[in-house]
Amino acid sequence: MSGTVRHDLPEADDFTRPYWDAAAQGRLLLRRCGACGRAHHYPREFCPHCWAGEDRVAWEAASGRATLYTWSVIHRNDLPPFGTRVPYTAAVVDLAEGPRMMTEVVDCAAADLRIGMPLTVTFREAADGVWVAVFRPESRARHLS
Repeated sequence: MSGTVRHDLPEADDFTRPYWDAAAQGRLLLRRCGACGRAHHYPREFCPHCWAGEDRVAWEAASGRATLYTWSVIHRNDLPPFGTRVPYTAAVVDLAEGPRMMTEVVDCAAADLRIGMPLTVTFREAADGVWVAVFRPESRARHLS
């Protein structure tokens, strides 16, 4: 796919670098507010719940446990490289720490998906050195390559 724009890679910057570095090590990070105590995801410099500033919000390791909130099986996607991966399961999961996260469910047939099913984070290498969090049924977690 040389020269092709990819629509599945993050745009890491200085702020999100800890998140992407942790993902490459097989760890999921969240942000937690020291003022209101609530965790959030996607990473932001401020708390989206109480608006506390970046001096009150810190990175925290997540447990990696989640439950399936909703999903959609994607059968067609013309954006590179998704077309080579169809069908795939786009999902929203409720992380054990509270936030909801958009992701993908892997290693599970669509007929076996159930709202509330326990999931565990695993990581897929999307490009050389770039790892993204995906989820699979709790008993099947491991690194994907």
